[in-house]
Amino acid sequence: MIDDIRHVLVPGTFDPITYGHIDVVRRALRICPKVTVAVAESLGKNGVGTTFTLDERVDLAREALAGLEGVDVRPFTGLLVDFAAQVGAGAVVKGLRAMTDFEYELQQADLNYRLDSGLESIFVMSSPEYGYLSSSVVRQIASFGGDVSGFVPACVDRALKGRFA
Repeated sequence: MIDDIRHVLVPGTFDPITYGHIDVVRRALRICPKVTVAVAESLGKNGVGTTFTLDERVDLAREALAGLEGVDVRPFTGLLVDFAAQVGAGAVVKGLRAMTDFEYELQQADLNYRLDSGLESIFVMSSPEYGYLSSSVVRQIASFGGDVSGFVPACVDRALKGRFA
């Protein structure tokens, strides 16, 4: 366990939550006993809104993570550093799949450090089985009627089928 850090955040839009996200949460639990999955409102991600509402994404994440002890799922709006302070988290854990993830996440970590130098950033490499997986790829496959059941929990698969039926 990292000294003095007993609570970490795993933030994201989780639109929708995938097995890759769940892998990062499980790995965060190996670092700290308390993990808050921080579901961001993200009204304008990539210039468009999210597929699922904030409440839907929180509900799906809660259902997908229900069996993991020490995990709390909470929605948030505003700055991540403010939310971390509000819930008492000492670090942010992010999964990295490729160099493009690293470049983006490094920028975010640098900005967060400028806003709150006490909030640590911890990066974990994605497991090889999830290195290709992203919410946007899952949404795209589902929108064309493809089978995403191997990429997401059953609750998410059902929600995607309902959304794109």
